[in-house]
Amino acid sequence: MDAVPPFRRDLVVVGASAGGVEALRAVVSTLPADFPGTVVVTMHLAAGSHSALAGILDRAGPLPARPARHGASLEPGTVYVARPDRHLLTEDGSLVLTQGPTENGHRPAVDATFRSAALTGGPKVIGVVLSGVLDDGAAGLRAIVDRGGLAVVQDPADALYSGMPENALALVDTEYVARAVEIGALLDKLVRIPVDPFEIPPPPATLLLEDRIARDGVRVGALSPALRDDGSGYTCPDCEGSLTEIDPGGRYRCRIGHAWSAQALLAAHDGEFRFALEKALRALDEKAALAGKLAAKAGGSQPGGLAQRYAASAREAAGAAETLRRFLLEATGDDLEEAVPE
Repeated sequence: MDAVPPFRRDLVVVGASAGGVEALRAVVSTLPADFPGTVVVTMHLAAGSHSALAGILDRAGPLPARPARHGASLEPGTVYVARPDRHLLTEDGSLVLTQGPTENGHRPAVDATFRSAALTGGPKVIGVVLSGVLDDGAAGLRAIVDRGGLAVVQDPADALYSGMPENALALVDTEYVARAVEIGALLDKLVRIPVDPFEIPPPPATLLLEDRIARDGVRVGALSPALRDDGSGYTCPDCEGSLTEIDPGGRYRCRIGHAWSAQALLAAHDGEFRFALEKALRALDEKAALAGKLAAKAGGSQPGGLAQRYAASAREAAGAAETLRRFLLEATGDDLEEAVPE
């Protein structure tokens, strides 16, 4: 039997969110002009927005950076950047753009990019997690390592937002932790090291299913029986459908296919809760104002009369509004949940 020649890890997938532009610029600025790998970048972008990220990265370093195009071949020495409202995936040496369900409220989503690279590139992949909030990218980075790839994480102390790096390090055994300005040189070293072939286990069914959802959306029969078991007791912030836990680490999907980590789900519900309180505050303010107006219009001082009842209603609403307003002003995003009475 002929010996299988060594290979190189030549596909680099990079995920970033808040604070990611600065980190990405630092990384690409230190990649050399003869970098032999391909770089695929996913940064969370709002749907309907115009992204200037490809232009920013194109000017930041010697490698050409361009917006990802569906079906484009992966060319060495090129940086491909995700577009708004499209997941950026890889397949057979090319790029795939899809409108699969959002993940943690995002499309493009870092985890979707990382999963597809893990499945299509296996041990040839290097996953890089940069600055960002919460735990986006951690599960995808774990998939890359489980499939024989390497993990590189920005030093949390160097990141403008340390959430993504910290969560990646908590979930994935990571050998390479570096400042953003050091990552380019590190990647250049890693992609040039020959790697002897080694056996990797087949991908788990859940990984294959999640990748299929990101590629194709959810069609009849797309979700496995396990995902149709609505047993978590939680609901999807995007569609209010029941969520099923698909990972013991705390990841969920609804029947439509929206994906949430436990941290992202908690943050989304914090936002919903604050919105509900702000709506209640507005209603109380309007009730107090309207009841006061009716009291003034009714006039008279007869005990128990209409004017006094309206005035009492106005005082009650104004008092409740003041209590709620103080709570909203004092509560922060981190302790809002803890401040809610049992």
